[in-house]
Amino acid sequence: MANLPPRIILIFALASPFAIASELVYTPVNPSFGGNPLNSTILINHANAINDYQDPNASSFDFDEESPLERLASSLESRLISQLLADIGNGNTGQLETDDFFLNVLDTNGLLTVQIVDKTTGESTEISVSGLNPDL
Repeated sequence: MANLPPRIILIFALASPFAIASELVYTPVNPSFGGNPLNSTILINHANAINDYQDPNASSFDFDEESPLERLASSLESRLISQLLADIGNGNTGQLETDDFFLNVLDTNGLLTVQIVDKTTGESTEISVSGLNPDL
């Protein structure tokens, strides 16, 4: 270029911006704003990678797996309630006390009454079912 006359260099210098300039077209990246839908997975992964926010209430919605002892206690409690309700068919009444509630079951001439009392709040619920025939 050093051998070219200055007039030619000036022409190249003035003409080159027009020769390589083109219209700018904005193409969004985010698919929510019209970008390529294949970008959504990449954008979510990047957002999750840089997210350091910890929800303070997240522990209340954790579904931790029960320990074997808790599963056994739950299974035994369920079995005892089932046995108590099965004994009603034989004309027996009964009561069951667990860590959380009292369960009283009464059968009075075909009227089945189940009373459930919450130990912590003292709230009581009574369920009555009539028309039961204990002879069947």
